[in-house]
Amino acid sequence: MQKSCLLCMCKSLALNQFRSAKNLPKKRTVRFFDSLRIHVRGGAGGQGFQRYGGIGGKGGDVIVRASKKVKLKELPELNPAQRYTAQTGSDSSKRLLLGPPGEDEIIPVPVGVTVATDEGRIIGDLNEEGQEVIVAHGGEPGGPGNNYHGKKGEALSVKLDLKLIADIGLVGFPNAGKSTFLSAISRASPKIAEYPFTTIRPQIGVMEFPDFRKITVADLPGLIEGAHVNFGMGHKFLKHVERTKLLLFMVDINGFQLSHNYPKRTAFETILLLNKELELFNSDLLKKPAVLALNKIDTDKDGTLTDSIVDQIQNIPESLSGVDEALHPETLIKFDEIYKISTMFDLNTLIMKKHLRKWLDICDQYNQEGTSQLSSLEKASITKLERILGREQNKNKMV
Repeated sequence: MQKSCLLCMCKSLALNQFRSAKNLPKKRTVRFFDSLRIHVRGGAGGQGFQRYGGIGGKGGDVIVRASKKVKLKELPELNPAQRYTAQTGSDSSKRLLLGPPGEDEIIPVPVGVTVATDEGRIIGDLNEEGQEVIVAHGGEPGGPGNNYHGKKGEALSVKLDLKLIADIGLVGFPNAGKSTFLSAISRASPKIAEYPFTTIRPQIGVMEFPDFRKITVADLPGLIEGAHVNFGMGHKFLKHVERTKLLLFMVDINGFQLSHNYPKRTAFETILLLNKELELFNSDLLKKPAVLALNKIDTDKDGTLTDSIVDQIQNIPESLSGVDEALHPETLIKFDEIYKISTMFDLNTLIMKKHLRKWLDICDQYNQEGTSQLSSLEKASITKLERILGREQNKNKMV
């Protein structure tokens, strides 16, 4: 009898625990918010007072203004309808012949937003704090030119497209070691694992130097073949490359294979494919300064594999003859430096960090001067990285 009662009590307790767990709120998934469509309408112009020649107030404008204190995801939280309308201009009257204008509607957005129409026409790029653009003009006030009838304001839908602004953009296929590199050189803590797409949203890391210089590095979701036509992360990744100053290509020396449904690509083929994906998305990206990191050299004990990849790169276009023509980009990107590293064991990552800073300083210089190419003298001013495994006194020794 006692055993039967005990069994009933256990069953009852288990049932109550199941019901309690069922009613627990589900864990919210944090989504990276980088695009938003809103409707905007300028305020109507105020009516004029024809008898006394009074002129109404102009309708308010709808203005988008960049602010470092705002996140794009906050906009729909504050305005779920996602509709913004400026104030109507005041009518003219006997006591106030010139009607006051309507108040502008200010929409704060993050720095880095591009405002575009549904047809794709760019209204403005907001890349600096306080920069603003009028997206919907207010209506003309009622006056002699329009029979004293105020006009409606502009009304349209616009897309707010956030493109990350970072000094360096990490470019590479999944599992190339980008997240490990970011965690090694900054305080960022991206997800790291041995399977593709561990980065499902952009991560921004900050490289800090003893003189308090800070350099931002964007670890962006991994590319796959066909990203330029929106396969995989597609445009969600590629658009964020456009506002970086320097591209850092990171490639696994052992090659890459997304799954058994995809062909295995060598490291050299991977470089060509990354080149091609950027070219097909926006050929202007190939004009950016770029460096290449050959990662996971800890798996290449004698360095022969890594050296062979470097030889292939340095002997382009002759080395292209051994690669399927379908993988050939029309324009080959030129790497200013090639690094041999292991992000897992911190091999040569500290040296690369210093060199990246030097390249960014030169990039800033020639961007300010409006030149598009580095002079041979400027290139010579950068000491090339020692490409011999183990020369650097590494923070952690390879096991």
